Amino acid sequence: MRAVIFDAAGATPRVRDVPEPVAPDGGVVVRVESTGLCRSDWHAWAGHDDIAFPHVPGHELAGVVAAVGSGVADWHVGDRVTVPFVCGCGRCAWCAQGDAQVCPDQEQPGFTHWGSFAEKVALHAADTNLVAVPDTVSSDAATALGCRFATAYRGLAGRAAVREGEWVTVVGAGGVGLSAVMIARALGARVVAVDRNREALDVAESLGAEHVVVADGATPVPDVVHDLTGGGSHVAVDAVGSEQTCADAVLSLRRRGRHVQIGLLPPVAVGGHPRVPMGRVIGWELDLLGSHGMAAADYPGMLALIDRGVLRPQDLVERVIGLAEAAELLPRFDRATVAGMTMIHPDA
Repeated sequence: MRAVIFDAAGATPRVRDVPEPVAPDGGVVVRVESTGLCRSDWHAWAGHDDIAFPHVPGHELAGVVAAVGSGVADWHVGDRVTVPFVCGCGRCAWCAQGDAQVCPDQEQPGFTHWGSFAEKVALHAADTNLVAVPDTVSSDAATALGCRFATAYRGLAGRAAVREGEWVTVVGAGGVGLSAVMIARALGARVVAVDRNREALDVAESLGAEHVVVADGATPVPDVVHDLTGGGSHVAVDAVGSEQTCADAVLSLRRRGRHVQIGLLPPVAVGGHPRVPMGRVIGWELDLLGSHGMAAADYPGMLALIDRGVLRPQDLVERVIGLAEAAELLPRFDRATVAGMTMIHPDA
């Protein structure tokens, strides 16, 4: 099969022919119809994750079951499926209580094993992790659910418990940030979107952001947010993952506010850790909440909202590309001007 593959951290990704995957015990092989290009894939390519080489990236996908391994009870060849980017083992206490996203023995396509920038991908513990895709939901929309949309949904609804009428500040208007804007509005919140890219902020406005803030360095973002919201946001989301965006989100909160960290924070130097304004966290009693995807067990409620048209992840798809263009874009994706999601169709 054809796949995007690179041989070392930072090496040039190329499209090559590689062996097709075999369905593992308890798992399946999925023929990939759509897979998303995400900043997390760039982190893996850049060497910020512990992966084995050569490597095929890609962690959010939708497709059709092509082969079924032994011990799978609930899935059959031909089923349309998606999957969370964190796949639980299906055996531990966390998986049993529906928290597979924090499973200590988790698998992650595109990180712990070869991913979905390919014509086919192997997935583990299918009965725990696969999610059926309704006929009314497109493959691109279902792909958006694997990482960015599901992570934003759990971050706002499950972790921060956003309430109607609250202010939510979303720092970063890429795929996950725009997902957060859309979800916050669906939950009845008032949204401030922050980004350097005016085009991305235009999209955020079209999705319901009440205010947008251009992070151009002229005026500190937290000062602007405090003025717009009358004292700070109830909830803030860092949807980028940098010292600056994390600090901007935390400092945009009002007292007793809740911060949700979704963007991955790479080291600031060899062995160093990003600095967080903990003085404000302590003095204002802020809650810092991590959000690491969403378990398959939590998908039905979100899919029901999509099926009813309340949430429309397909509206966030900015462009569709093939494997060759994905290989070219991956090394510069951290600098790309993206106002939405980039989807890869392996057969394009």
